[in-house]
Amino acid sequence: MSPEYAFLDHPGPIPFAHRGGARDGLENTLPAFEHAVELGYRYLETDVRATADGVLLAFHDQDLERVTDRRGDIARLPHSEVSQARVGGREPIPLLEDVLGAWPRARFNIDVKAENAIVPLTEALRRTNSWDRVCVTSFSSRRLRDVRARMRVLAGREVCAALGPRGVAALRACSLAGRAAAPLRPAATAAPCAQVPHRLGRAPFVTPALVAAAHALGLQVHVWTVNDAAAMGHLLDLGVDGIITDEIETLREIMKARGLWATAST
Repeated sequence: MSPEYAFLDHPGPIPFAHRGGARDGLENTLPAFEHAVELGYRYLETDVRATADGVLLAFHDQDLERVTDRRGDIARLPHSEVSQARVGGREPIPLLEDVLGAWPRARFNIDVKAENAIVPLTEALRRTNSWDRVCVTSFSSRRLRDVRARMRVLAGREVCAALGPRGVAALRACSLAGRAAAPLRPAATAAPCAQVPHRLGRAPFVTPALVAAAHALGLQVHVWTVNDAAAMGHLLDLGVDGIITDEIETLREIMKARGLWATAST
């Protein structure tokens, strides 16, 4: 599916290291990504936010407080201040450009967290010529539309992206309504892959019908954030195309046991 996107050109289900993994509470840091790569992960998931002066960081939260030793809204602070923060009290917040440069053979799933990150992100990808090794996503359909449009101009072609919330809702409707959902198909196929939650509350979001509908529409299905071993096995049984996890050692062992890891880490 979607062979025109180099990012998705991978034999077997894709294992994604979510923020580099949960080890030592150092999410989205260079040591976290390095550990994932050392385990054999080729696909790394991260987030981007920009400081008040437009410096693009690999960081999830709007505020520094949860994972660093400082406080403050990143978008309101200059990089000179944000650079003093330490994740887990130990590691600096890396620039996305440094992360891309550190592992030139890795592929990055990038969640665009704020509007002010769009221009710095596209410029970073242009400077590093990383168009073919990224997939962009967002929890804002408008933000995702805007970043894809800017990438189209700079790259001169479409760059890999996941469906936004509207597209995911349309895909789910297609899986429930079958042929009656034909009017929703354009929204459900606006990107080459669907990155979806494993569950919504207690109810499963990823079902055999959803996977079948996505595959019938030519979409890959990547599921987040799956940290339970039994759930990982169940999703692989359903035929999903990727699993995004904090528990990177667990997913690796499950895929190894199924004979999937040798292809995953090449």
